[in-house]
Amino acid sequence: MNKTIRHTSVFVLILVLALLGRATWVQAYEGKALADDSKNRRKTIAQYAQPLGDIVVAGSPVTGSKKTKGGDLAYQRTYTNGELYAAVTGYSSQAYGATQLEGIYSDVLDGTDDRLKNPLDAVTRKQQAPGTVVTTIDPDVQKAAYRALGSKKGAAVAIDPATGRILAMVSTPSYDPSKIAGTTDGDTWKALTTDEDKPMVNRALRQPLPPGSAFKLVVAAAALEDGLYGSVDTATESPDPYTLPGTRRVLPNENASAPCENATIRTALRYSCNNVFAKMAVDLGQDKVKAMAEKFGFNDDALDVPVRAYASVYPSGMDKAQTALTGIGQFDVTATPLQMTMVSAAIANDGLLAAPHMVSKVVDSDGDALTSFKDGDTERIVSSSTAEQLRSAMVTVVEQGTGGNAAVAGAEVGGKTGTAQHGENNSKTPYAWFTSYAKDPSTGKQVAVAVLIEDSGAARSEVSGNGLAAPVAQKMMAAALK
Repeated sequence: MNKTIRHTSVFVLILVLALLGRATWVQAYEGKALADDSKNRRKTIAQYAQPLGDIVVAGSPVTGSKKTKGGDLAYQRTYTNGELYAAVTGYSSQAYGATQLEGIYSDVLDGTDDRLKNPLDAVTRKQQAPGTVVTTIDPDVQKAAYRALGSKKGAAVAIDPATGRILAMVSTPSYDPSKIAGTTDGDTWKALTTDEDKPMVNRALRQPLPPGSAFKLVVAAAALEDGLYGSVDTATESPDPYTLPGTRRVLPNENASAPCENATIRTALRYSCNNVFAKMAVDLGQDKVKAMAEKFGFNDDALDVPVRAYASVYPSGMDKAQTALTGIGQFDVTATPLQMTMVSAAIANDGLLAAPHMVSKVVDSDGDALTSFKDGDTERIVSSSTAEQLRSAMVTVVEQGTGGNAAVAGAEVGGKTGTAQHGENNSKTPYAWFTSYAKDPSTGKQVAVAVLIEDSGAARSEVSGNGLAAPVAQKMMAAALK
């Protein structure tokens, strides 16, 4: 054979082998990555090729699908009471992707999850019937929260303390995910994403704000667990007025006539005495307060319910004056409503915190579980004795103190108000908080709740945890115990 021809043949053979190798690599190793790429139109076509699986509340779907008119996307997501459940479901949009439960379980809901397929289907990539996401939400509690929040900007969360099941999660103002589910909803999308009230932000999980005096429960727990004070009825060493260490700044109490000097923890919670808890935080030291806060869930940047919550923060590296301010839930302390619900839930559950979750199980089209979430997966946060004492003091807050608007007839209700400064030199409308628990002695039902009112439109002088947030919590607790 001619030498030139031979060399050319070898070169061509090498090229053929290279092409075969590259094709094999793409199909065998890069195929899934390409198929899953968000820019791959085929993935979107497959996602909406059939009706999506549903997200279920109390046995009824709160999602659906409808046939589209033309185009290569056969079906479009729909929502029942979309604004009511938006903080739970998130959205599934043909143009803008998916969030929250819709995003986390998108493969299950569109039938492409490998767990839905038998071995042959996995090889042929045949799309199967979609699965279903079953939530823990109680529609009565969800509706009570949504209606009570009304036009206020805020959020509310309810948890069953014994199981960790999230019974309600509401963020207002809300939005209807149906209105951004298609491919021609650009105007609505722009309006939502540029709205200064941020209706698409889930305030229950993803907007930590200063918790104010509601954080005093954490400081009280730290003091009791550390042995700084033997009980909630032991007099504290708390001068009134109290000057922040190293400064000339006197920390005022909201009620100047309240008996806050050397007050017991019970009295200090009842009247929300700033001097007591600021001094208590300094006496404990920031490390002990931080350790207790972290036991309740602060500084956890991997809290999944299963939607990931933004971390609530207790800071480090402070001087004594700054530490004092953290004792009243100010300085750089921030919390989500979910986090403050977890505080009350652990206290209500005898000091045990059950892992919060809003999905009970994910099932295939036959109802067989693909994933299940365990109820009552608990961790001890404080001793039984500390929890009992804090419950007793929280009951005093509702029955004799600043939380009277949370009372539920026939139930044991304990709570803590909070009014947190907002803006430089507290120039903006404060945030109103209320965190609480309720137990029905006749049925054994119980619930823990936290409510944040970010803005109600009320005058600054009218903003208080009892005036704005406690009535919302009351309606949620009444619905949960019904």
